[in-house]
Amino acid sequence: MSTQERGNGFLCNGLFYNCFCDYFILLCEQSPINLVSIEMKKIAIIGSGVAGLSSAALLAKKGYEVTLFEKNEQTGGRLRMFKEHGFSFDMGPSWYWMPEVFEDFFQEFNYASKDFYQLQRLDPSYKVCYKNDDINIPAGKEEVLDLFEQLEPGSKAKIAAFLEKAGIKYQTAMEYYIRKPSHSIMEFMDWKILTSFLKLNLFSSIRSEIKQVTQHPYIRQILEFPILFLGATPDATPALYSMMNHVDTALGTWYPEGGMVLIAHAMERIAKEQGVSIRLNETVSEAVMNGNCISGLITDKGKYSFDLVVCAGDYHHFEQNILPKPYRQYSPKYWNKRTMSPSVLLFYIGVDRKLPNLEHHNLFFDADFEQHIHEIYVEAQWPKDPLFYLCCPSKTDASVAPDGMENLFALIPIANNLAQNESLIDEYFRKICERIQQKTGVDISQHLVYKRSFSVKEFKEDYFSFKGNAYGLANTLLQTAILKPKMRSKKVKNLYYAGQLTVPGPGLPPSIISGMIVANEIVKSGF
Repeated sequence: MSTQERGNGFLCNGLFYNCFCDYFILLCEQSPINLVSIEMKKIAIIGSGVAGLSSAALLAKKGYEVTLFEKNEQTGGRLRMFKEHGFSFDMGPSWYWMPEVFEDFFQEFNYASKDFYQLQRLDPSYKVCYKNDDINIPAGKEEVLDLFEQLEPGSKAKIAAFLEKAGIKYQTAMEYYIRKPSHSIMEFMDWKILTSFLKLNLFSSIRSEIKQVTQHPYIRQILEFPILFLGATPDATPALYSMMNHVDTALGTWYPEGGMVLIAHAMERIAKEQGVSIRLNETVSEAVMNGNCISGLITDKGKYSFDLVVCAGDYHHFEQNILPKPYRQYSPKYWNKRTMSPSVLLFYIGVDRKLPNLEHHNLFFDADFEQHIHEIYVEAQWPKDPLFYLCCPSKTDASVAPDGMENLFALIPIANNLAQNESLIDEYFRKICERIQQKTGVDISQHLVYKRSFSVKEFKEDYFSFKGNAYGLANTLLQTAILKPKMRSKKVKNLYYAGQLTVPGPGLPPSIISGMIVANEIVKSGF
């Protein structure tokens, strides 16, 4: 064959190929059949907290048709916001810790947090208010160590070693444990993982570990304070969780300008960009079964068919109230024996003046620390003289309050399932007003523009929260990793769970990770 003939052949073949492609494209455009959607499997996500949003976005990215159901009027779960009288109130989480977890999620979609909000590291990280002293906790581990040395001369070396170990625990947990689905102990049967157990100090309590490095009551309470948000007493919490002291001192406390709700807005935007359908104000009421599979969901607005379901809302509520009884893998007795995190009494407060002597985060430890812990976890009663946390985001962010005014968020940890009434709530509001006045010289009750409370009853109504808990399952030794409620149902073939009642645990970063784990498990399963 001559060069010219070969050239003509290539030309003809190229023209034929181009014509075929044009015809194929035209056929696809005119055909009512969407060739891609034939293969797409339908997944329902129940609950649009950060676990639901992260799993929905990742699954949609992998090519699944994802529908996200949310019973409330906005996404975010506890990470919601409402506006009144010119104030913007974050309703739930207010501490931005472990920033790398948020970045890891955003990077999955070629974003960074800066594409959605501006982060500011708080300095001081927070203020601790005692009866006769106020202590500002500075940003930076060395600065914190210098502060502790001032409080307890000679303590710096021991506390530095404690924080070094806390950092090792954090890195070990993040590398080997936190991102595990914990279906089986076999996941941990690896020599590196087994040897890493020695670094975690699982079988002693965080309180005993802290006692070995400091005797100063202020320092001990500061080091124990993150445990109040993990759902158990310092005596019952494994020393593993001293890694939270590394999070506090080394990784820092941050704030997204505009409010914590911007995290939810960012995740919602990403989910929608991946094609997730979000159905707000729609409550799932029933699971339709076909053998040992869920074939669909019934809501207050309709009936839908799905190939797989992820419950990222309250695990207990879905399992005990939505699933038919034969398909529940845990009994009421099992759930009642779980150690839950505390509930809280929240106040959202707007006042018509600025308040001195407050920082963005303020811990009022001007009452008996041990008594309050005992009243939460042992007596399960309303505290007589409570510790409380006061957030004043308007110290950092002028957008959350009108000019010259202050936005306040007060949180009192309380036991679960407590009965509440208006007179009782008013009494606790009076108590915190008195304590705030002692520190600021201002009686905020005389400067109210707005006030709203939120407690056990509202947690149950808004989030179906088991016993009205605020943070999920407590991080005790017997509720760690494979000992938590399982992420994958043993009785329903196409049902998974994510969120703060399963692995890895409570809090915004762990819940984001939980959603990422469950999405990866579904993809890995070949579904």
